[in-house]
Amino acid sequence: MLIIRLSRIGKKKKPIYRLIISERARDPYGRALEILGSYNPFTKELISKKDRIKYWVSKGAQLTPTVNNLLIEKGVLKGEKVVASKPGKKKEEEGKSNDNKSKDNKKTKDSTQEKPVVKAPEEKKDVAKEQKEEKPTEETKKE
Repeated sequence: MLIIRLSRIGKKKKPIYRLIISERARDPYGRALEILGSYNPFTKELISKKDRIKYWVSKGAQLTPTVNNLLIEKGVLKGEKVVASKPGKKKEEEGKSNDNKSKDNKKTKDSTQEKPVVKAPEEKKDVAKEQKEEKPTEETKKE
């Protein structure tokens, strides 16, 4: 299966990418069937052979997600962009913890809305005064 992908060339810390077409299993830095253009990520400049790209796509060549998004952004092809990368482990963990926090926040908001009304405590009577009051009444009954 043929695929259009990026192959890195250029100096260290100063990459430039070639748009190449090659077999999917073949090394992207090795021999390619055809060089279709180049992309400079610093200047965001894309130099491409539009007619050759369209030719290979019509013959059934696949595009990597990055190349697909790049060609759509630059107007070479029409279509929708696709997700080109997955979040790393740290981002996934942060996303999970943020989901848990948002769930906890929803729970606390719900619990604050559904709290029952608490009545003010009644004044406590002195138990000792009650007992004193009861004793004379008992004595009066005996007499």
